[in-house]
Amino acid sequence: MSAGRGLPPAHDDAPHPRDGIAPTSDRRLPYPQPDIPWRRFVALGDSFTEGLWDPPPGEAEHQRGWADRLAAALTARVERVDARQFEYANLAIRGRLADQILAEQVGPALRMKPDLVSLAAGGNDILRITCDVDALLATMEEAVRRIRATGADVLLATSADPAKSPVIRRIRTKAAVYYLGTWSIAQRHGAHVVDLWGMRALRDLRLWAPDRLHLTGEGHRRVANAALVALGLEPDDPDFAAPLPAVQPAPLATRAREDAAWARNHLVPWVGRHLRGQSTGDGRTPKRPAPAAIVPQRAGR
Repeated sequence: MSAGRGLPPAHDDAPHPRDGIAPTSDRRLPYPQPDIPWRRFVALGDSFTEGLWDPPPGEAEHQRGWADRLAAALTARVERVDARQFEYANLAIRGRLADQILAEQVGPALRMKPDLVSLAAGGNDILRITCDVDALLATMEEAVRRIRATGADVLLATSADPAKSPVIRRIRTKAAVYYLGTWSIAQRHGAHVVDLWGMRALRDLRLWAPDRLHLTGEGHRRVANAALVALGLEPDDPDFAAPLPAVQPAPLATRAREDAAWARNHLVPWVGRHLRGQSTGDGRTPKRPAPAAIVPQRAGR
């Protein structure tokens, strides 16, 4: 079974190859180095794929994110052996729901004739109380079916495990159903999967931005390496899934102040936008609307 395909892995405390951790320090990771078959990559989705918080908002005109990092890593590998240019487009827009992504992004992406398409969506749907996970999975499967019908490879991403999130863990059951459904879709259609749920390092809140919904730049870097593994490639950083150095937990009073600040600065505005039917993505356009070359850079940086 190739990396990233088939049934979801069992998760326990033992190192797993998909975590990017070698069983012993003197053994190389068991990833082959095949030729890179893709020359045009299009990324679809919401804020996760747009790259929100990498860098933090306001520090750059466009966010970077795991998909940009993956495209740069693939570009570097292609250019070592092939003079043909590797092209990349990113149609993801923050706040988009799965049915919006299917309606607004899949068609334009397919007109670009990609041979690799990433589709990471569903997070905004799952956060909603009214979310029907079965309907969400049906929408995702329709998108995967349309893309695979063109012969393009598909890279999906599961939800991350919200077990350590003080608030979002309340939707963990819905997220788990979506996680399993994503693997089932991948198995039926031969898609690759970035197993974010299985990346135990992502349970560390230090890899999450102050809004607790999006990854930091370091989190995006790790996901880009996980995406390389999902595609059957060696990661740029073999320790990408290793946990962060342990630290002493903050005092209870400090955590309470942080939770209050988060609710005031992030939760209340999010609820307000939701009640008004507004989205942070309203009026926004894709940051990379057409396939173009990208400056090579390692996902491990």
